Amino acid sequence: MVSTHYPRSKKKRAIAVLEKLHELYPDATCSLDYETPVQLMVATILSAQCTDERVNKVTPALFARFPDAAAFAGANVADIEQLVRSTGFYRNKAKNIQGACQRIMAVFNGEVPQTMEELLTLPGVARKTANVVLAHAFGICAGVTVDTHVKRLSNRLRLTKSENPVQIERDLMKLIPQPEWENWSIRLIYHGRAVCNARKPQCEICAIANLCPSAPKPQPV
Repeated sequence: MVSTHYPRSKKKRAIAVLEKLHELYPDATCSLDYETPVQLMVATILSAQCTDERVNKVTPALFARFPDAAAFAGANVADIEQLVRSTGFYRNKAKNIQGACQRIMAVFNGEVPQTMEELLTLPGVARKTANVVLAHAFGICAGVTVDTHVKRLSNRLRLTKSENPVQIERDLMKLIPQPEWENWSIRLIYHGRAVCNARKPQCEICAIANLCPSAPKPQPV
């Protein structure tokens, strides 16, 4: 069992967790392999309901065949489907990837746009993908990336009560300083994979358990 002397203030608790996560995962960064903003966008679309590890096995051949937005835009969508099949939901993903690249070519002169509003006009791009692209391709912190790990851990830390990713993002943006928005997401994802997993969180070895209201409470002697 762990001590539960955590800060009652959500903001203080969030900052304390962030500081500890910085110590635990100092070199944490985006786990997806990419070389260009288009490749990062495509990889992030593929990562929906799929592991980054699986995506990284698929993208070398995909990007060798279709290295840029123009190549994806002019491809036979069946060829994209075949290459991304193992990531799941491959037909929809292939359709969205091609649709996004076609719009990039037609509207944005072949360049991935650098604003949230413009990114959200691309097929298959919701706030999660847009936040990843903005943060890691352009160094722009426009929001908090909310994936399954961020959703789960932010609820366990009681920094939000919502199951809706958009509302979770809003809640977290009020608690975390803007320059740290993506750092929060990346490090929370690392911790979710390593320790605070979905089925059986390892509270007994968790370095932030003393900051977590969901951790087991000490039993009276």
